[in-house]
Amino acid sequence: MKVDVAKNLSKVLEQLPEGVSLVAVSKFHPKEYIEAAYQAGQRIFGESHEQELRVKVEELPKDILWHFIGHLQTNKVKYVAPYISMIEAVDTLKLLKEINKQAAKCGRVIDVLLELHIAEEATKYGFSIDDCRNMLKAGEWKQLTNVRICGLMMMASNVDDENQIAAEMNQAADFFDEVKRDYFADADYFRERSWGMSQDYRVAVRCRSTMVRVGTYIFGPRVY
Repeated sequence: MKVDVAKNLSKVLEQLPEGVSLVAVSKFHPKEYIEAAYQAGQRIFGESHEQELRVKVEELPKDILWHFIGHLQTNKVKYVAPYISMIEAVDTLKLLKEINKQAAKCGRVIDVLLELHIAEEATKYGFSIDDCRNMLKAGEWKQLTNVRICGLMMMASNVDDENQIAAEMNQAADFFDEVKRDYFADADYFRERSWGMSQDYRVAVRCRSTMVRVGTYIFGPRVY
């Protein structure tokens, strides 16, 4: 089945208000599809498997901004640290410290988002709001000079109930305001609210998302 990537990409972009960026989720999709999106102007792509990503980084244009959007194991950080633009799903202090360590080895500062676990699903990763609050309050993260916390990310429950999805996203948005006020009031880089995927990005932009992660609507069903 031939997918018109450029047309699909254009449709998604038309629905995003100014100030909302698109991460085109390219995991499990061939490089030809990424090239088609790139030719249409897309520059931010999301991947979640280090080995697949490594191959794509080698073969695709060097000005692509790669976001690591899946659950990242600490032992894989060293492989992505040289080139990753943002790690979106930091779900433990241990992982944050490892990213800092590997970024320092590469002479880089890596942008990250803290992942919240709000959805009531065991398959999701992330800090509970209380755990995130306590981690920030403890302050150890302030010593990590090779990571830059740029905001929060979350995945809403995989349900059809838009009210439930919106409630979870709004809870994350309210917590973002708290964290911004208490820890990043003067940091203009702390601004990202990454929620919304193919099935719920329209809800997400109503719930103050600044970054949506859309794959299937652009590239079609994944080829595993």
